[in-house]
Amino acid sequence: MLTVHGMKASGNCYKVQLALEQLGTPYRWVEVDSAAGGTRTPAFLAMNPNGKVPLLEVEPGRYLPESNAILCFLADGTRLWPADRWSRAQALQWMFFEQYSHEPCVAVARFIARWLPADHPRRAELPRLIERGHQALAVMERHLAAQPFMAGGDHSIADIALFAYTHCAADGGIALDGYPSIRAWLDRVRAQPGFVPMQA
Repeated sequence: MLTVHGMKASGNCYKVQLALEQLGTPYRWVEVDSAAGGTRTPAFLAMNPNGKVPLLEVEPGRYLPESNAILCFLADGTRLWPADRWSRAQALQWMFFEQYSHEPCVAVARFIARWLPADHPRRAELPRLIERGHQALAVMERHLAAQPFMAGGDHSIADIALFAYTHCAADGGIALDGYPSIRAWLDRVRAQPGFVPMQA
């Protein structure tokens, strides 16, 4: 059985949980409190020297880190991985967008707002992160105004990757009020079989 080492309040870990649930794949979850140093222990670093979750344990001694790499591994040969070459490339395009243009501002704003004290110096980063977050959401809004899902016309791991932090963007001060196409897309993702909400 697959084992996920993750923190359920993390959007990156939630991606993996959501994909597994939607695929109906049996798995075991090992909760790791990264905020309390759980990813910096010698035991964890022996599994992932980068010291981050999520981490997929495929079998004893075989580990796969990085949320979007895990999504590709899990989705291969399933309905969550587009069947044709062009749609697969589009899915990867949006997953790269998520990691480079979306997650570094939307997820980081959420982390600062939710987990750092009110007087923490990193709170000075929030205005710029919120601005950049809205820039990323505007790109998604234009795309989703023309089609129901991110890639290939059907729900895929590209949607899971972007849903994870988009649906809770308001946690970091990035409101979704001005994005009707994104809000409708969020509802479509929630309506997928096997959907589970992210745990607080």
